[in-house]
Amino acid sequence: MAMPLAYQTSPAAPEWLNKGDNAWQLTAATLVGLQSVPGLVILYGSIVKKKWAVNSAFMALYAFAATLIFWVLVGYRMAFGDKLLPFWGKGAPALGQKYLVRRAKIPETVHFYSNGTEETPMTEPFYPMATLVYFEFMFAAITIVLLAGSVLGRMNIKAWMAFVPLWLLFSYTVGAFSLWGGGFLYHWGVIDYSGGYVIHLSSGIAGFTAAYWVGPRLKSDRERFSPNNILLMLAGAGLLWMGWSGFNGGAAYAANKTASVAVLNTNVCAATSLLMWTCLDVAFFGRPSVIGAVQGMMTGLVCITPGAGLVQTWAAIVMGVLSGSIPWFTMMILHKKSALLQKVDDTLAVFHTHAVAGLLGGLLTGLLAEPALCRLVLPVPDTRGTAYGGGAVQLGKQLVGALFVIGWNLVATTAILLAIGRFIPLRMPDEQLMIGDDAAHGEEAYALWGDGERYDATRHAPVFLADDALQATQSASGARGVTIQL
Repeated sequence: MAMPLAYQTSPAAPEWLNKGDNAWQLTAATLVGLQSVPGLVILYGSIVKKKWAVNSAFMALYAFAATLIFWVLVGYRMAFGDKLLPFWGKGAPALGQKYLVRRAKIPETVHFYSNGTEETPMTEPFYPMATLVYFEFMFAAITIVLLAGSVLGRMNIKAWMAFVPLWLLFSYTVGAFSLWGGGFLYHWGVIDYSGGYVIHLSSGIAGFTAAYWVGPRLKSDRERFSPNNILLMLAGAGLLWMGWSGFNGGAAYAANKTASVAVLNTNVCAATSLLMWTCLDVAFFGRPSVIGAVQGMMTGLVCITPGAGLVQTWAAIVMGVLSGSIPWFTMMILHKKSALLQKVDDTLAVFHTHAVAGLLGGLLTGLLAEPALCRLVLPVPDTRGTAYGGGAVQLGKQLVGALFVIGWNLVATTAILLAIGRFIPLRMPDEQLMIGDDAAHGEEAYALWGDGERYDATRHAPVFLADDALQATQSASGARGVTIQL
């Protein structure tokens, strides 16, 4: 029987290409992209004060675009290319067709023991390198967008424009290569299934560090920073939640059983964490908070990420309970008692929602990783959590991996910001901070008539009701509406 035409090989569809895997990986990557644009663009633009809506949304949009260009120019191969150092790859462009149409592989450098035997087998997904470059870009981009949440409402936009490519190349790529691209933590067996350390712990620590060096918002903004549109904030949060199915489902590098488990666990943990956070809000403050529910959703998504495809679903519920309570405690209780946490103005509490939740997820993965699930996807054989006979070894590896990510991000972020600060002020001057978007961009989020716009009779024709009943009145400082005389 002849093979159906759709499954026959051709120059565009070689025998190693699995069209289902390729389609899923591209879809998963796009779902992750939607988390940033428009997801976090909308969330940031609506969760801040009205005067910072444009600036906050633009910081996310700019980071997404700038990351893509520097990723394909040099960043991808610094994170996933041939080994340069135990924690860094050789930077090179990912632009040529010869490189992009060949079969994907991770890591690119095979690591051998001293006796010549292969230490960790190479993973070779059934799709082209172009798909993998695109997928991994989305993770790099969202990491920097998440980091931005710590410095909203005061960072000089020009300093941010310089910071994004430098932090991508000198901080993100180190964590990505060390844990995913064939670095020393990858071969040692530290588990980070989909970025609890590479993305969330690093963005939380780097964001907190950046908030320290950039400095605080105005006192008036710190005291009152109410969202300008909670409904739009929920829309952005919804895109973030749904996009996480691609985030964790795509980390299996195939449309397989691991992807299915990861997607289910992701949503179960997020829902559990949201409910836990909401219950704590009701118990301690007497009423549920919509912003709190979003924070709980976020911590659940972050916590499950390092083990989404590696733990059983009952474990995802346990992780959701803890991710909805421990970050809640650090944010609502510990934060108010810590002089350091009070001093550093972390605008959207990225330290609590990402650093704390990411570290928690990494440690819980070391405890609860199920051996059979680990065998399906992890490169290091016989990986298992402490609860399954792994002893304290895996927890120790998880802790060491976390300490490396924390230390590198503290040092690299500090060095980058101090270097930028020699040429560009990191913080906007107080005069601009008083104004916000109009000073930073010459634009405002909501241009409604009457909001500083003078009434022009030549452009706004009068409206006549019975006996000229409706008359527009204009004050000396400009119109603020109309007066209806009955």
